[in-house]
Amino acid sequence: MSKGRFTAKKIAVLALLSGLALVTFIIENLFPSMLIPGARPGLANIFSLAALIMYSPVEAFIVVAVRTVLGSVFAGNVSALLYSFTGGMVSMAVASLLMYTAHPKISVMAVSVASAVAHNITQNIVFVFLSGSTLMLGYMPYLILLGILSGAVVGGVTTLVFRGVPINIFEKVIWRKEINSTND
Repeated sequence: MSKGRFTAKKIAVLALLSGLALVTFIIENLFPSMLIPGARPGLANIFSLAALIMYSPVEAFIVVAVRTVLGSVFAGNVSALLYSFTGGMVSMAVASLLMYTAHPKISVMAVSVASAVAHNITQNIVFVFLSGSTLMLGYMPYLILLGILSGAVVGGVTTLVFRGVPINIFEKVIWRKEINSTND
């Protein structure tokens, strides 16, 4: 798949990934929080990580942006947009950096864990900044632990999908390193 051009095929795949991420996000919001108010498993991140693996950071950022903006609107919580958008952008920046500098020396699961931890830390810092209260910093160890757990789940599922789905589904593209030699 071509990295530089936005073909109709690429736009369709990005729309599909964004839609799947949005549906997953909305379903996750129907369940109660994990241990800490607002904490979710972050399964929607499977699709932005998939975009990063299949294409490049640009496409992955698009999936994150679409999911966070539409997710906040559809969930009826536009005020949460600042937290989810900022956290999503920072976490994708971390994932992109690691995928392009450390992968395959580190696994997709490790990339996902680092990304999830960065997401939780960013959201907490945004809350502290906006509220002016440093009390939420006391949640940081728990948020890091939840980030490790959810990042491991997201990274594990993403790895299983890319290993288990027939190779022709991804047009013979399994990992980002192989994309450069594949054409649209």
